[in-house]
Amino acid sequence: MNQLEKVKALDAYEVKEWKTLKETRSEGIVLRHKKTGAKLFLLSNDDENKVFCIGFRTPPDDDTGLPHILEHSVLCGSEKFPLKDPFVELVKGSLNTFLNAMTYPDKTVYPVASCNDKDFQNLMDVYMDAVFHPNIYKEEKIFRQEGWHYELESEESPLIYNGVVYNEMKGAYSSPESLLDSCTQKTLFPDNCYGKDSGGDPAFIPQLTYEKFLNFHKTYYHPSNSYIYLYGDMDMAEKLEWLDREYLCHYEERPVDSSIPEQKAFAEPIEKEFHYSITEGEDDTNATYLSVNTVVGTDLDPVLYLAFQILEYTLLDAPGAPIKQALIDAGIGKDVLGGYESGILQPYFSVIAKDARRDQKGEFLSVVKGTLRKLADQGINKKSLLAGLNYYEFKYREADYGNAPKGLMFGLQCLDSWLYDGDPMMHLAYEDTFTYLKKAVEEGYFENLIREYLLDNPFEAVVIVSPEKNLTAKEDERLAGKLAEYKASLTQEQLGKLVEDTRELKLYQDTPSTPEILAKIPLLSREDIERKAETFSWTEKREDGILVLHHNFFTSGIGYLKVLFRTDAVPQEDLPYVGLLKSVLGSVDTERYGYSDLTSEIHLNSGGLDFAVTSFANLEEPEHFTGAFVASIRVLYDRLDFGFGMIEEILNHSVFTDEKRLGEVIGETRSRARMRLENAGHSTAVSRATSYFSPTAYYNELTGGTAYYHFLEQLEKNYDSQKNAVAAKLKEVAAKLFTRSNMMISYTADDTGYEALPRTVTLLSQKMPEGSGERYPFVHPVENKNEGLKTSSQVNYVARCGNFRSKGFAYTGALKILQVILSYDYLWLNLRVKGGAYGCMSGFGRSGEGYLVSYRDPGMKETNEIYEGIPAYLEAFDPDERDMTKYVIGTISGMDTPLTPSARGARGLSAYLSGVTEEMMQKERDQVLDADRDDIRALAGQVRAILETGSLCVVGNEEKIEANRGMFGEVSNLTRG
Repeated sequence: MNQLEKVKALDAYEVKEWKTLKETRSEGIVLRHKKTGAKLFLLSNDDENKVFCIGFRTPPDDDTGLPHILEHSVLCGSEKFPLKDPFVELVKGSLNTFLNAMTYPDKTVYPVASCNDKDFQNLMDVYMDAVFHPNIYKEEKIFRQEGWHYELESEESPLIYNGVVYNEMKGAYSSPESLLDSCTQKTLFPDNCYGKDSGGDPAFIPQLTYEKFLNFHKTYYHPSNSYIYLYGDMDMAEKLEWLDREYLCHYEERPVDSSIPEQKAFAEPIEKEFHYSITEGEDDTNATYLSVNTVVGTDLDPVLYLAFQILEYTLLDAPGAPIKQALIDAGIGKDVLGGYESGILQPYFSVIAKDARRDQKGEFLSVVKGTLRKLADQGINKKSLLAGLNYYEFKYREADYGNAPKGLMFGLQCLDSWLYDGDPMMHLAYEDTFTYLKKAVEEGYFENLIREYLLDNPFEAVVIVSPEKNLTAKEDERLAGKLAEYKASLTQEQLGKLVEDTRELKLYQDTPSTPEILAKIPLLSREDIERKAETFSWTEKREDGILVLHHNFFTSGIGYLKVLFRTDAVPQEDLPYVGLLKSVLGSVDTERYGYSDLTSEIHLNSGGLDFAVTSFANLEEPEHFTGAFVASIRVLYDRLDFGFGMIEEILNHSVFTDEKRLGEVIGETRSRARMRLENAGHSTAVSRATSYFSPTAYYNELTGGTAYYHFLEQLEKNYDSQKNAVAAKLKEVAAKLFTRSNMMISYTADDTGYEALPRTVTLLSQKMPEGSGERYPFVHPVENKNEGLKTSSQVNYVARCGNFRSKGFAYTGALKILQVILSYDYLWLNLRVKGGAYGCMSGFGRSGEGYLVSYRDPGMKETNEIYEGIPAYLEAFDPDERDMTKYVIGTISGMDTPLTPSARGARGLSAYLSGVTEEMMQKERDQVLDADRDDIRALAGQVRAILETGSLCVVGNEEKIEANRGMFGEVSNLTRG
């Protein structure tokens, strides 16, 4: 009996629709649970990486972040699993390949994934119990911990707000891009849920009451309002029967009004301005975000849904895209962002000029509308549209989402229609839509879309986000004053109550769940784990004299080609220009193509070409490493000749002498580098602190980190006087890098895919100059700068980094277990649960480098003190066998995440260049699987060595860094202008 027949035989469900989805190689079945009206969608196929997700439509009616706080809170214990943090226990002790929960503007989803059948069942059970029977009704402290609470250590202490979501959203609101997104939705949708922030505005989060919080759960977390998704290779009927028996059958259908009314279109465009904070030392002249945003139909039109993704590519994303180019030509902004924002009932299209002047608003609108009118009247470049279509079709077919299981991404995409009472398969069945749109290119369809939705559409908002110096400091001062005033109004009895509440919350957080309660979470045994480590699959070959590393995997007919050039062919002082080359190449003309046409050519014939600079540690000699410039392209097997030919065209024939274009690329690169540094402050802090003692990290700093950003700032500032020298230097660096003697190839494909390589490689290898073979030394200045890097953020990112091998300690697989123990036990409890930081991370590598870092953290000095306590914590570490097994399984989960073919090839390349052998991988796995308490206790030495390295970096709040100046060797702005 096949899956469909078995499902149809179940009395509890009715099949509403079924069909074969060739695009996902699945059988799709849409169901309704008869007793409750719960909606279910199954994608049955042979993928071992199974996915389960339950979601609810959760429209917010205010800015308190109620859906977001509830998402955190339901994972803090339930009826069947009453421990305080089952989510963390699952992270520590399951073989999940994905485990999380996400709040969107109109829905909250709880997805899990695993390749292990028993583990998958356990994950489903914990998540179903969490959403339907959470402990939030029994324990009010969950709400205060995850949402917000008053914190008063003593009657003399200042009164403050704290809470995990409160601090998370302070971090989100510190990003001008996040602020712009939120303000755009508020402006476009004043009358429905999209005008409220489901994540929470920190200014409003403390208005949320416990009663309203509980009522939201009672209202929306009911099977009648649920969307249940199952994907992969499993007995679907068995899972459905279990869902009904254990959970759904205990409920009756009831009306839940979670419908999302459409926002009525505006009679005319509106305009609003908002402000974001910059530090005193930052220039506010060219720091405004100008945006125009237009609502585009609904998510229930599958053609529109795909067509506007193509328009985003054609109008904004591709180098030389007409709207982007017109704004840059007019001197409006250094970068142009925006695009098609879907995943809500009424998607919208945005054009954003970043780093513009406030007084350019009129010109901005004139350029955007004028360019659109010209395109509508005179036609869009058809080659660019077809390139966009091919690029997106390649991405859809490849379904490579990096670390995220593709089944998860299909599940999220189906909600783009299903949540609004549409067919969940609407956007997954894309083949016919692509066929239609390819014909429509010739029929003026895209030009008509521009007219109808972007020109003759009054449902539009102009949103401006402009800088205000010290706004964060002013708001902090206002809040401190408000809380001090409130504190002063309290009676002695009320003050005592706040102090007692603070003490009781900390006691609750400090009190672990009992072993009996912890044992309720199902756990696999070590015997359930495969002992054999995954092998590499590379063969060293020589083709036309060039070293080729062939990674032999099945790739569905796609070849993943990487061409590498060692960067020690370039003097150390020129390494920042190597970093710049990765942004310039492909974005400037070549001798045969203009840069816009070049992009179209690439995407018409491949899945994309990109450039990167990376490094590979030398495990034999940690003071050495291999720096590499990498050109990567993904092509169908029969287009490998195109791949080599296009790489050759760009490497050998790029034109650096167009000073206008080069200046534009530098400006955009600098703008995006700043965004990356500020939005990933934890990575910035770790990279910077590690560079004090690590040659590899110092190299990464020069080619892509904070030091590289400062290089870009100076380059942009002095460009007019240095442009000829910059162009000459890029040409000189390219000539040194791109030579036959400096080249190797990594190719991921099966034997059939490899057959064309010996012939096609000559399209590149025989056209490269031989090169001198000269190598330049790399000198690393060892210096613990211990910087405080100030930003206008409301939160901090605190990093401590160091090296244990330099102190004589060896790498062991037990360090992988330590990462789980710290990130989800010691650091989680102290930094997140008690400290209110949104995240905490740690990592320990074979090179001996290790890091500890916090994310969106209200603390700074306190966080550093918690790091200092780790060795003592480890020396007293005393888990029982069940806990130790849990940590081992959680560690293996991270090691055994299924990899896409491209990721498996990249893993092999990294191992090859770093000197990682299969024997080393097996030894590491054995050390993990056999680890006991004493192995973990012994790691106190490694952590002490890391801390004794003494390397600290904090990226964060200007006032807090100034108040803690004693922690730092140097204090400066992260960005220097």
